[in-house]
Amino acid sequence: MHLPASIFKAYDIRGVVPSTVNVDMAQALGRAFGTLALREGQKVVAVGRDGRLSGPSLSAALISGLASVGIEVLDIGMATTPMLYFAANTLCASGIQVTGSHNPKDYNGFKMVMDGRAIYGDEIQALRRMMEDESWVLRDGGSVRSVDVLAAYQARIVGGVKLSRPMKIVVDCGNGIAGASAPDILRAIGCEVTELFSDVDGNFPNHHPDPSKPENLRDVMAALKAGDAEVGLAFDGDGDRLGIVTKDGNIIYPDRQMMLFARDVLKRAPGGTIIFDVKCSQRLAPAIEAAGGVPMMFKTGHSLIKAKMKEIGAPLGGEMSGHIFFKERWYGFDDGTYAGCRLLEILSQSPDGNAVLNALPTSFSTPELNVKCAEGEPHGLVDQLVVKVAFPAPATVTTIDGLRVDWPDGFGLIRASNTTPVLVLRFEGHTPEALARIQADMLALLRTVKPDAQFDEAAH
Repeated sequence: MHLPASIFKAYDIRGVVPSTVNVDMAQALGRAFGTLALREGQKVVAVGRDGRLSGPSLSAALISGLASVGIEVLDIGMATTPMLYFAANTLCASGIQVTGSHNPKDYNGFKMVMDGRAIYGDEIQALRRMMEDESWVLRDGGSVRSVDVLAAYQARIVGGVKLSRPMKIVVDCGNGIAGASAPDILRAIGCEVTELFSDVDGNFPNHHPDPSKPENLRDVMAALKAGDAEVGLAFDGDGDRLGIVTKDGNIIYPDRQMMLFARDVLKRAPGGTIIFDVKCSQRLAPAIEAAGGVPMMFKTGHSLIKAKMKEIGAPLGGEMSGHIFFKERWYGFDDGTYAGCRLLEILSQSPDGNAVLNALPTSFSTPELNVKCAEGEPHGLVDQLVVKVAFPAPATVTTIDGLRVDWPDGFGLIRASNTTPVLVLRFEGHTPEALARIQADMLALLRTVKPDAQFDEAAH
């Protein structure tokens, strides 16, 4: 079977339907994943799908592939990616979510859990080789059973989260799959919810479901301004990431959310290690230390952070893209709805939730800036930069994922994306002047290896 290498990403499989991701490929994935699962003693695999238009056909093909190699398939139907993870934590240990995540509407793909771990890297390449060789083993004994996990998932969240007072909130699901579950769960914990775009629609007619982009939060901001809600939540297309907006229109980016979550979690897990990715604010590590925790900077990627959390027993992890992983009181997977509920639980303990959010330490920073590159070019450029970097003290260099340089008053980051052929840049300064200096110094370094480097200037 011929397959384009580009769809096999670092943390998942993703491509354009039907040119690179289609029903034949989905069926082959089911057969390969099922064969490898059985080798690990995994006989049951849960399958879910988000609200994309290609979801039903891809899911059906995937399920047929799994059943054809002898797997017992639990079909949970339309569900958020966290609900699939919930099924793979409570009903079985393996699962596949058919999702295009936050990509454009003509994309779709697959996020996979095998025997309790999110598979990535070499394991995804092993699946690719088996699909190309068609070396799976067809077996009798496969079966398919429909299972509804929403009631159990909702009961688990509502039973574990307690608001200290009722709250009025705005929730924007961006026509993603979270619209079918999140508003009701938030009402069940004690919120009065103003809903925006809860109808699941794979055409995404209102705005793209990606809360990491400020332009996708304008509707939440407008609703907060027009009404009497206290705070706004926004979810991405498959429901595993959270965006937060204050009453006065401030976006609380995930690295600042982590400060709040770390303080709360460390009350019950004192001395715990809190993991965050290289894109996060320099203000986060001191906030974790001040709350009695041990900060650990790590590589970007939801699968990588989950694996590291499991390895060291961390109670909380998070990354700048909006994936927040609670192990304390939860299962350790990223879940936008659950993170939203935990946020509201914390805010409800204060008479003014917005004051709590706005008091979080902050800096001046750029959003993620992308420098387009040729396919295969970014990692080579980063390797060159790591060799060339020579900033004098007090600059400190971190190379766990790209090149991050920290100064006493801010940091600069240049890393290779693991999902698209771009360099990802982010700069932060404690003052506007520090931000400008750091950005200029890092860009000058970048242009020594890529003189034509261009990106969109857009700061927040």
